[in-house]
Amino acid sequence: MATIKEVAVRAGASIGTVSNVLSGLPTVGPTLRRRVEKAIRELHYSPNHVARSLKTRQSRMIGMVVSDITNPFFPEMVRGAEDAALERGYLLTTFNSDDDLERERRAVDVIRQRRMDGLLMVVALSHGEGSHLRAVMEAGIPMVCLDRIPEGIASDTVTIDNTAAAAEAVRHLIAQGHKRIGYIGGRRNMYIGLERRRGYLNAMREAGRKPEALEGDFRRESGHSLALRMFQAVSHPSAVFVGNLQMTLGVLQALEELSRRVPQDVAVATFDHFEWLDAFRPRLTAVVQPAYEMGSRGAHLLIDRIERVCADTAPVRIELKTVLRKAESSNRKV
Repeated sequence: MATIKEVAVRAGASIGTVSNVLSGLPTVGPTLRRRVEKAIRELHYSPNHVARSLKTRQSRMIGMVVSDITNPFFPEMVRGAEDAALERGYLLTTFNSDDDLERERRAVDVIRQRRMDGLLMVVALSHGEGSHLRAVMEAGIPMVCLDRIPEGIASDTVTIDNTAAAAEAVRHLIAQGHKRIGYIGGRRNMYIGLERRRGYLNAMREAGRKPEALEGDFRRESGHSLALRMFQAVSHPSAVFVGNLQMTLGVLQALEELSRRVPQDVAVATFDHFEWLDAFRPRLTAVVQPAYEMGSRGAHLLIDRIERVCADTAPVRIELKTVLRKAESSNRKV
């Protein structure tokens, strides 16, 4: 196996220059960098990352914990974070908490034990005691929270305005002429459940409409059971806003079972949209979240913290914009 000294000799460079190239530092000129990279390829040199991390106290690894990897929103976010990390010379390792606090705590413990340089965190929906997250920050490990703001934790965050986005979707349904509009979403002890429900209530209050809200757990099974409950009655809302795509899939299944047509009998709008949904009809009216950008911006912010590029002592709060994509599922006039 080739050594870093052999690479330096082959490239006609110093060992320090080779080390700078391996670290991705911009201090090496393009001509010399190409020589070093060519020598690395020719000698099939593989750096000893374990030894390097012990010497520099940096692993160049980032841990990322997401709450539900089966939700299409999160793989898109992970892709954005991974692309940004690789661009900056870091490796991303992803963990799935399944929205379980104990599983989340174990994942965070592994990230600390493996001495990863930073943490991208999507906290569990029903988040409670957060001592494991405080311990990360007290240990000097940078952390950026994505999508959800943990209660009582002063961390950097990259989020959207869930309340405003939900209100915009409900106002669209109101503008279509719907008088009764239901809401099916997550529980109020969940951060995004509370925020999206608040947006629904704000829009209904502005229009002088009576809210009809049911709360579940953001899973498809929950959306299905709540939709059966809401639409089995002869008299039911003519439109429904659903808090995320997973629940919407359950809602659509229930409406099919009840022979309620979309949008002729029930208009539907939802949070979350993905390109593959356009293969189905009717196409869904949906709040489009910038999942890829959220992961990418979060990773760049985290690495800026790791590399001390970001000197702000106060938490950085980045709020990304959403887009309401209007489609056939909400087009019925009543």
